[in-house]
Amino acid sequence: MRDKYKANIINFLFIVGMIVSWATYYIISKWTVDYTGSVFLTGLFLRGSAFIFLTIYIFVKKEFRHIFKLGKAGFILLLIGLLGYLLDLFANLGFSHGTVSTGTVLLKLDVLMANFVSVIIIKEKLFLSDWISTIIMIIGVILVLDIDFSSMTFNWYDLFFILSAMAVTTNAFVIKFTQKKFKINQDIIGYYNNFVVMLLFLFTALISGDISTISNINAPYWFYLLILLGGLAQGLIYVFYYRNLRVYEVWKVKLFLLFIPIVSSIIGLFAFGETFSWVKISGIIVILTGSIVILLRGKINHKRIQTAVLFNSSVLSTEDNNESNNDKYDPPADDLEGK
Repeated sequence: MRDKYKANIINFLFIVGMIVSWATYYIISKWTVDYTGSVFLTGLFLRGSAFIFLTIYIFVKKEFRHIFKLGKAGFILLLIGLLGYLLDLFANLGFSHGTVSTGTVLLKLDVLMANFVSVIIIKEKLFLSDWISTIIMIIGVILVLDIDFSSMTFNWYDLFFILSAMAVTTNAFVIKFTQKKFKINQDIIGYYNNFVVMLLFLFTALISGDISTISNINAPYWFYLLILLGGLAQGLIYVFYYRNLRVYEVWKVKLFLLFIPIVSSIIGLFAFGETFSWVKISGIIVILTGSIVILLRGKINHKRIQTAVLFNSSVLSTEDNNESNNDKYDPPADDLEGK
């Protein structure tokens, strides 16, 4: 019982760590883009910072030697890195042309995409309550983000948001497949993902000419501290997110990530003096309601499975005892005939 309680605490901490890390990264990433005026430089700075932390991390865990033992998984790791780059690129292209409100809604389609892939391709069983709760949580996220629907428009460049959502979903399933198929350490997958994305941001920064503007950035010391913090958050995303993908189904991990707007709002409240409107508060309540329904459904099904297993074990045990008693007390057929 104590081991189970300890495991639940560890799982909870990894989920919370993933949500907080992602919320922190989003805030710092947006701020850095506004400050530098370059998506490519922002990606290069944050991924470069993450590269430093991840290198230290795998050295401390004595996993650095595994970097050079990829075997047949090398191509898959490159694909994961490419998808990681594309999801950022498509989202930023969408935001550079479209509205924030439209992009925010369309990017949440990755949750529904994960559900469909889980059911159709992976053949996982999702209950009606799971679908309803997922939609409820997405509605809650929209309320927390306080999206202005009057400014929402749908144009051809909004396809970038959908492509970004597809890249996010595909990457999650490819990562889980790699963990299961090739038995590669999740930290090594994250290390290669970040390294490939960093190189691609460097390449695009060179092609776009943004790399030449680095010398013009006259930033104070706290700018570099925030870059380090953003890199740390990105590094922790790889640690927490990839571990959760190994432990949970992809669609469940996607639902955990719907709590990010709540954490972002709390950070905004204390760090930037933002206020909580009644719309945001109602959105938080809606998100929590949807998650509680899924949690209760999972517990009910878990108890049903346990009951069924115990019942089947009891039936099998009874049948074995009956067969044993028959073997012990029933005389052989020859003896019966002799008598």
